[in-house]
Amino acid sequence: MPFTGHLEELRSCLIISFVVVAITFLISFGFVEAIFSFLTAPLRSVRAPGLTLIGTGVSEAFFTKLKVAFIASFFLSSPVLLWQAWRFVAPGLYEHEKRYARRFVLFGTLFFLLGAWFCYEVIFKVGYGFLLRRYQAIDVRPAIRIGEYLSFSSNLLLAFGVIFELPVLAFFLTRIGLIDHRFLIRQFRYAILLIFLVAAILTPPEILSQILLALPLTLLYGASILVSYLAGTKDRE
Repeated sequence: MPFTGHLEELRSCLIISFVVVAITFLISFGFVEAIFSFLTAPLRSVRAPGLTLIGTGVSEAFFTKLKVAFIASFFLSSPVLLWQAWRFVAPGLYEHEKRYARRFVLFGTLFFLLGAWFCYEVIFKVGYGFLLRRYQAIDVRPAIRIGEYLSFSSNLLLAFGVIFELPVLAFFLTRIGLIDHRFLIRQFRYAILLIFLVAAILTPPEILSQILLALPLTLLYGASILVSYLAGTKDRE
């Protein structure tokens, strides 16, 4: 495709993605109270004496609802967003490479939701439990601002969802010949540095939170090396 063709394709993908996110946002806003209860359940389940969720601004409750609806809409529209990403990349691929489209969208969505589930069920429960019990150790009652909690939690959910795409991307890029397992092994040191940098950006300045994010990311990078090796083995056969 010519350059203007790629720009037109990008415009089309962005418009479709925006419309789908807007529709799912409106749907999510109708169930925002239930979604809010779901997102705050890991925090409320922690046995920390005096734990309360607070709001410190007149408009904070309204903007909290908007934020919750947007988080939910992003997860609901993830299959369409992945499909639009594929549509934009597809013109640069050979015909035999385009047959991976359905698998890319299917497994991309599955691993994205799996990453968010792992964050919700494991990271939230372990991390929040440890962090909030530190208040008890210094005899302080925790009062958590709901806006800060949702920002921190949504960043972690999205980060784990995106990072869990690593094995899918490794398989796809290996199958089209852009990388192999040897390349990933050679970049391992740089990958570890980048992982801990991302963990430091997305988590509070507290070592346990950073380790809770960095360790699964490191394991996923190792899984990506294995996936790349298996995909490359199939090509060699």
